[in-house]
Amino acid sequence: MTNKHLEDLNIENNAPLITPEQLKAQLPVDKAVQESVEAGRNAIRDILDRKDHRLFVVIGPCSIHDVKAAKEYAERLKTLSEKVDDTILLVMRVYFEKPRTTVGWKGLINDPYLNDTFKIEDGLTISRKLLIDLANTGLPLSTEALDPISPQYLQDLISWSAIGARTTESQTHREMASGLSSAVGFKNGTDGNLTVAINALQSVASSHRFLGINGDGQVSVVQTKGNSNGHIVLRGGGGKPNYDSVSIALCEQEIEKAGIANNIMIDCSHANSNKDPALQPLVMDNATNQILEGNKSIVGLMVESHLEFGNQSIPANLDDLVYGQSVTDGCISWSQTEEAILKMHDKLKDILPNR
Repeated sequence: MTNKHLEDLNIENNAPLITPEQLKAQLPVDKAVQESVEAGRNAIRDILDRKDHRLFVVIGPCSIHDVKAAKEYAERLKTLSEKVDDTILLVMRVYFEKPRTTVGWKGLINDPYLNDTFKIEDGLTISRKLLIDLANTGLPLSTEALDPISPQYLQDLISWSAIGARTTESQTHREMASGLSSAVGFKNGTDGNLTVAINALQSVASSHRFLGINGDGQVSVVQTKGNSNGHIVLRGGGGKPNYDSVSIALCEQEIEKAGIANNIMIDCSHANSNKDPALQPLVMDNATNQILEGNKSIVGLMVESHLEFGNQSIPANLDDLVYGQSVTDGCISWSQTEEAILKMHDKLKDILPNR
């Protein structure tokens, strides 16, 4: 019997939510979508295992807030992917949850109507429907695994997952990631520290047991096999970038000491671009040039890109939102995206097959 004098003193409401299996029954995955997700996962694993010479580039909006704009972006990205697929595997960023240092909009799942109503069941439904629509294009999809419960609702549609800089050190997220079905990238700490990410990679490869939920929403003890497809994501930190050749060499040394696979992804945003989206193409150029000069550890990039350049605050009147512009971190525009990806393709198309 609950003792109301001791429990839930700061809980205003506790509303039951649709279960993962119920949502999946409402929005099932057909064979074409299943094959698309599996193809994306397998391609990324083959790149990490050096069975595929290509780079994979996780690219797209910092966060999804507009379904229509996300679909338009996906259509453009699919067309671009067909031009560069011999050299670059494009994976669309479809980020629904945003970590916050203090407060702010927490993403489409938590607040799908951008008005602090927190219709989370609507958010899960909208997000799953969008993932199915995007997977039907044939694009591999990626997201950040932030809340430890939401993967039960969406991860069957994801080909690559990120663990963010704020959560890389979290035991909960390391355990959760050890059970994800996709490859997973761990970002270095917000202060630029590599140790937390390397420790996370050692942890995620191991089996874990922890409290979670099953498909019926029942609290359960989850036992994982361990995820052997983890890798580090360098995003800079402490006000400094860490994508340059010296930083890459130091990261390679730490990875070798830890006895983990020498796979490095460069996040072209965040501290690596000094939070200036206009600098992201320069980071892409630098990574490309390192590969041209003989680097063998850089296997992927992450780029924040949208239809329009920059970002905007969420206005009181949502009709005033600029279509196709981020409401979180600033992004490069579509024209900049296309130019940077095609440039990278032209430089690397004859190099990567022999790397």
